[in-house]
Amino acid sequence: MLGKFGKGLLTIFSAIFAVLISSHVVFAVEAIPAGESYTKVLFAMGAMIAAGFAMGVGAIGAALGIGSAANAACQAVGRNPGVQGKILMTMLVGMAMAESIAIYCLVIALVLLYANPYMKYFLVG
Repeated sequence: MLGKFGKGLLTIFSAIFAVLISSHVVFAVEAIPAGESYTKVLFAMGAMIAAGFAMGVGAIGAALGIGSAANAACQAVGRNPGVQGKILMTMLVGMAMAESIAIYCLVIALVLLYANPYMKYFLVG
């Protein structure tokens, strides 16, 4: 059903997915001493995946917002070049607001990785 291209693409994405998931496990294994359960490893791995997902979604959202603002500003200046200064100022404020989404996602990711409030519930003992 899948052509040659589709099978190759599926293989590449599967390999990338396997590498990304296994790297979290490898880095999380350092978190447990020998002889303890893997609850801490699984929790650390989940926190790493959630932090990466938060940053990915935040970066995509910010990029779409900034691109949309720049597109609209270019079209507006093309229609009316006399108000370029006002359009530029409004565009920069809009881009700063869109970029703040990525900064909020960075804060969420850092909290998940280093100051996770749920750690005390999962890592008892």
